[in-house]
Amino acid sequence: MTGNEQRARIPEPTLRRLPWYLAFVKLLKGEGETYVSSTQIAKEISVDPSQVSKDLSFVNLAGKTRVGYEIGSLISVLEDFLGFSKRHKAVLFGVGSLGAALLQDSGLKQYGLEIIAGFDIRPELDGTQVNDIPVYLNGDFPHLHARHQATIGVITVPVDQAQAVADLLVSEGVRALWNFTPFRIRVPEGVVVQNTSIYAHLAVMFNRLSLLDGE
Repeated sequence: MTGNEQRARIPEPTLRRLPWYLAFVKLLKGEGETYVSSTQIAKEISVDPSQVSKDLSFVNLAGKTRVGYEIGSLISVLEDFLGFSKRHKAVLFGVGSLGAALLQDSGLKQYGLEIIAGFDIRPELDGTQVNDIPVYLNGDFPHLHARHQATIGVITVPVDQAQAVADLLVSEGVRALWNFTPFRIRVPEGVVVQNTSIYAHLAVMFNRLSLLDGE
């Protein structure tokens, strides 16, 4: 089975858990450990050990009986499967508080996402840099994209600009959008959209907190 076939059949909940497994085993490697069991991972992530084994079966890495998974191999396989070992060039639209914070986040590059440029509508930001990443005006994107050919667009603009920015990115051939706005953008078939709404997660947290408080 090819890597693409494996990714096509992997359930999204499993895909969301794998980075948690990766982070944990990296910590173990830093502590000098060489093997990890599904039971250890399960205890740390608060899932059933059988679920860990099932999740890891999608990446075609078998553990050794009564020993577990070799940590170095597990890290390498997970990083490759999740796409963290490749370089994915991205551009970011909306260099406000959130956008600037993402430009400052050097950790994204460790997971394969390299933001190569930021774009904004404010003239005073044109020609500036954030964390050595250049910032341009939105209107400069088409000719700059022809040179850099980023495959991912990060959207951190105000809600009323989200669809227009998405349309611009798609029109220039960007194939995946990471949308941080609460607006559900519309894209043609063949474009990947990952919605990450901070406000939606806040709503869930507030709701659960209210339940704890008996409100």
